[in-house]
Amino acid sequence: MHIRDLPYADPGDPDVRSGPRFLLWLGRNQIRGQLTSLAWGLLHQCSIAGLPLAVGFAVQAVVDRSGSRLALSGGLIAVLGVLIAVGDTMLHRTAVTNWITAAARVQQLLARKTAELGAALTRRVAAGEVVAVSTGDVEKIGWFVEAFSRFAAAAGALVLICVGLVLYLPSLGVLVALAVPLLALAVLPLLPRATRRADLQREKAGKATELASDTVAGLRVLRGIGGEELFLGRYRRASQEVRRAAVRSAQMWSLISAIQVLLPGMLLISLVVYGATLAREGRIEVGQLVTVYSAATLMLFPLRHFEEIAMAYSFSRPSAKRAVRVLSLRRTAEPSTVDAVPSGDLYDPVTGLMAPSGLFTAVVCGDPDEAGRLAERLGGHAGTAAESCAQGDAPGVGAKAAGADDGSEGASGSGPADGSRTAAPGRAPSVLLGGVPLDELALEAARTAVLVQDKDPVLLSGTLRELLDVPSSGRVTAEDALSAAQCGDVLDALTQASAGADDPMTTRITERGRSLSGGQRQRLALARSLVTDPEALVLDEPTSAVDSHTEARVAAGIKALRTGRTTVVFASSPLLLDLADRVVLVHSGTVVAVGAHRELLHTEPRYRAVVTRETDDEITDRTASEETTTVTTSTIDAIEEIKAIEEIEERA
Repeated sequence: MHIRDLPYADPGDPDVRSGPRFLLWLGRNQIRGQLTSLAWGLLHQCSIAGLPLAVGFAVQAVVDRSGSRLALSGGLIAVLGVLIAVGDTMLHRTAVTNWITAAARVQQLLARKTAELGAALTRRVAAGEVVAVSTGDVEKIGWFVEAFSRFAAAAGALVLICVGLVLYLPSLGVLVALAVPLLALAVLPLLPRATRRADLQREKAGKATELASDTVAGLRVLRGIGGEELFLGRYRRASQEVRRAAVRSAQMWSLISAIQVLLPGMLLISLVVYGATLAREGRIEVGQLVTVYSAATLMLFPLRHFEEIAMAYSFSRPSAKRAVRVLSLRRTAEPSTVDAVPSGDLYDPVTGLMAPSGLFTAVVCGDPDEAGRLAERLGGHAGTAAESCAQGDAPGVGAKAAGADDGSEGASGSGPADGSRTAAPGRAPSVLLGGVPLDELALEAARTAVLVQDKDPVLLSGTLRELLDVPSSGRVTAEDALSAAQCGDVLDALTQASAGADDPMTTRITERGRSLSGGQRQRLALARSLVTDPEALVLDEPTSAVDSHTEARVAAGIKALRTGRTTVVFASSPLLLDLADRVVLVHSGTVVAVGAHRELLHTEPRYRAVVTRETDDEITDRTASEETTTVTTSTIDAIEEIKAIEEIEERA
């Protein structure tokens, strides 16, 4: 794999059972690059190892006054120099290629997972952690992949050098061969502590990154409430914790480096003392001593790769663990069996919510968090049964609502009580569109069928035309969507900001629409959703940031533009609810009432409490007043009845 061939046509299916398994999978998928780098590394290391032999021959040639052998040694040194240069150059080239291609593979996997999960990703993993994985962690993982081939080459070179020295000069070669494994393994007792400190540093750095990301995202709000100094102080404390953890980690790695300098130094001193004794006794030649000493000295270079691979693994393991945590997320545990986009009623068996095809359905929830979870479910992101129960949505509640005779939506017979459809163990049943579970749809079909716009939509940077250039049915133009979303003032503001340009569609929108107000961003996001024209559109509080007059016009625009299409709006505004074809009240995870807005105001106290924003005291006072009125009326009726009886008795 060459860098020019990136990106991968298919990055593969990673092993996400653990961080080390993911690293092993990554290495196996780059085995060709690893072997190439290993071959060039062996050439480089063995050429370096051959220098002491050539230098030893040269020294011995000088001692023996042999010009031919000296010239031969010089030629050998020149050849080794060329091989060292070529091997080093190609080793660096192939190792960096392994680094970049491994990082690119991980980034492609993360991008694919992000596209698969969509908005559900940041609901399961913090946005700051995703940023940390896709930037710093990717580099650490690539570093380990790159360092492994050089480590393997260094280890192979050490074995060859030790074997060569034993064969060349057993008296000194055996000493070196016995000492090298001890030098390489001497730091092993310190590695667990160094790894723990590196893990702690990465953990604190990840938390600091998450805090910084959240602070930047909410800076506009923080400035509005004067809280930027508070959050900056928190980030300073978090960064200081990262600094202290980094210092502690560096201290341990410094100790490891010192040991890897001290012990080889002691080996060289012992080798010189023992070798000099043998040379003085005439048991070895001076050239042989120089050869062994030079070889032992050059062995310090490949030994450094043992420290590097240990450091690379200690840093990449927590990075791989974080990457696995993101890559192991799944949209659904069941394979897609339906490719076509279905049409029909949108039904949630957990709550009993029914959104009839072609109608404008408004949903009222007393708990905003419950509304967000239900909107997510309608988009096909069904959680586990445990999660649903923890959120108040028991898996069996949908069946109860479908068969109950309590005036709820299920009682009206609109919910398809299909007892044959059962959820997978541990999972809440999927939302149905036209009787087809969304979990059985291919991802592309599911996204085409149901579009969910949450209450905090994001605007990407680019021109307004690029913002509205999204996959769509083609039936709704950008102009119609902007008009329905009441974006006239937004277009005027963009025209003024475009330095004299007449077409606001060419005006560039900054990241997240920072130059626009909250209401303007919300309406532009709504226009983008309307342009897509999905089979079913789910909007969570689409008018929460606009005034009442604009809200009424936006609600009318949505209803007019979406005529004949299924639309579900989570809201509690009377202006929007009054325009809905039907209104559904969800209470404690179950549909409890269905009807028109004005009808529910008079017949359903819980609906009235949410829509009119009545407090508990107001509800108590109103209930007491109603009871007092009832008692008073009953008393008057009783008094009148007694008077009538007395008149009858007097006449008698």
